[in-house]
Amino acid sequence: MNESSLHFIDYFIIVLSLIITFWFGVRFSKKNTNTEQYFAAGGNIPAWAVGMSIFATLISSVTFLAYPGEGYKSNWILLIQGFMVPVVLLFSIRFIVPLYRNVIGLSAYEYFEKRFGYLARVYGSLGFIFAHFSKMGSVLFLLALALSSMTGVNTLSIIWIIGIAIVFITLFGGMEAVIWLDVIQGFLLILGGIVAIVVILLKTDGGFGAIVNYAVDHDKIGFGPYDFDFVNLTFWVMVINGTFYAIQKYGADQTIVQRYLTAKSDKDAIKAAVLGIGITVPVWIAFMFIGTALFSFYGLNPVELPQGIKSDAVFPHFITTQLPPGLIGLILSALIAAAISSLDADLNCLAAVGVDDYYKRLYPNSSGMDQLRMGKILVVVAGLAAILVASFYVFAGENDGILSTVFMLYAIFSGGIAGMLLLGLFVNRANRKGLNVGIVACILFTGFALLTSTSTGNGANRHLLLDMGIYNYTQHKYMLGVYSHLVLFSVGWIASYFFPKTEVPNNLTYYGYLEKKRKGLI
Repeated sequence: MNESSLHFIDYFIIVLSLIITFWFGVRFSKKNTNTEQYFAAGGNIPAWAVGMSIFATLISSVTFLAYPGEGYKSNWILLIQGFMVPVVLLFSIRFIVPLYRNVIGLSAYEYFEKRFGYLARVYGSLGFIFAHFSKMGSVLFLLALALSSMTGVNTLSIIWIIGIAIVFITLFGGMEAVIWLDVIQGFLLILGGIVAIVVILLKTDGGFGAIVNYAVDHDKIGFGPYDFDFVNLTFWVMVINGTFYAIQKYGADQTIVQRYLTAKSDKDAIKAAVLGIGITVPVWIAFMFIGTALFSFYGLNPVELPQGIKSDAVFPHFITTQLPPGLIGLILSALIAAAISSLDADLNCLAAVGVDDYYKRLYPNSSGMDQLRMGKILVVVAGLAAILVASFYVFAGENDGILSTVFMLYAIFSGGIAGMLLLGLFVNRANRKGLNVGIVACILFTGFALLTSTSTGNGANRHLLLDMGIYNYTQHKYMLGVYSHLVLFSVGWIASYFFPKTEVPNNLTYYGYLEKKRKGLI
């Protein structure tokens, strides 16, 4: 696909961005003398910076490439998931943030232990660990694949270069370096998106009006189909999926919860969360529009795409063939920044969970320096593991099986976490033994659904691993996670009535928040 080699200035811009990345790691390394500073930046980061960091963490190279690809081949239905996040935040953020800031030390899953016992904490943290390893490997792989097609550099080489850079800044800089680097990378990402949109508009006769009219005529701007159908990808599937995604991401994901702890106060943490998603949603829209605009650009202009090009490769092809030197380097730097700002947060948070949920448990008498040392070791181990996962994808080849595997791992290991959070917050009668029954039911249901699923998510049928006839799972794959949350919640609630009632501290439930509010304490 690479029809034009990069200019020297493009390579210069890319290398300069990587040098700045390394500098940030060194710049903040001397501050990291304890785990509070290393994992939570001493709780001293201004709200606007935390908000930018949340934004940069939510945007990865998958978003940078997948949203334009989806906008090019389909409509805007996948944006519905992102639109549900502000809706959920509107009703939850004011009590979710103080809950975590006042109840946990570092790990989001400490809440589950205090509410339901250690098994719940292990289940939640393992879900986070496996889900994010899947994500990290795929983000790094897709980034390297895109850069390789645009630069001609070997895919494995890109994986190791970018991967080591991410490990370096996370290892030495800690969370403070991660956040401030995310701020810079966030602005770079926004700038890259703006530049791409402006170039497409300028290169299309008729500009914005012509692009939108052509897209509307070809049904590229819309959120349908609107059928109340859970078997196919519909508006309602994305609404329900997006609601539970938002609950899990902002209520039980370590990469977000850990950001709450870095802010100076509860009020600042709430502002940061609102600011983060307030920036993220418009950027998601912008990158989806890039794909739609590219569809119109290649339909209205006498410019041909390579035969058989995949939709995810259209934007990288446009970058290397239609942009002048300098702008190519800027957008490629933004693409790299999108990956780094997502992966550095994952590494730091994975290490935090490893130390807080497991190392301290195994070695309760360990010193602060022992815990800091182990945190840094875990950053390196997690980083190398992500690099190896991405490298495995290279040898396995680019096919639907890889992404399907990522989805299966996510469904297996993170299923039900939002249901567990809702159970803990809103059902006083829920108890440890009832929750454990819910976890078992959730695991069994997820296994059944994966083994008997008849859908690939694109309307095609697949070979069944276990054929149970009329009892096969026939719903869209995006609904699997939704059902797993509902199964854990409902079974955990009902099962709790078969065990003795236990007292629940007010600070662990939504009702405790309401009581404090009535008393004017918050």
